[in-house]
Amino acid sequence: MSMIGAYFRVTAAGLARALDDPDGALAHIEEVLEAEAEADPPPARARHFSTYKSWHLLDFLLKRSGFPVDVVHGEAPLGESGDWGYGPPHHLAPDRVRRAAEALEALTYDRLLDGVDPAELVVAEVYPSSWNDREALEWGRYWFDGLRLYFRAAARDGDAVILWVH
Repeated sequence: MSMIGAYFRVTAAGLARALDDPDGALAHIEEVLEAEAEADPPPARARHFSTYKSWHLLDFLLKRSGFPVDVVHGEAPLGESGDWGYGPPHHLAPDRVRRAAEALEALTYDRLLDGVDPAELVVAEVYPSSWNDREALEWGRYWFDGLRLYFRAAARDGDAVILWVH
């Protein structure tokens, strides 16, 4: 079974409802995921986004760079929610989404990779554990670029983001 990083944009009112009823939020998210799977909108128009298996690589690189917002795990729990896969979901409020979008815009993937030795990822046991050479690190570029677009759109619309690994 794979571990997949997941994101879902909600309005401030939608976040308030999700905080009050995380199980209802999950049911709603699952409905939207099914509908979006058929349409496959680009990250800038999607309510749902996935960093696929790159979530741990991105987490490692962003933390290593001193990134100011936890855009992989979120910063606050989603109410009294249960396990949505590999732990409970978290969220970023609209102001933190805006801060994350600004910081992502100022960052390039090349700068994230600057000075990274693949052996660091092996020692840190970064999932999915295939860091045998520098070229392997390029795999995360696609997902990082999508994450930038996704957060830019969420910030533009004043949205919050719910995050989880499943």
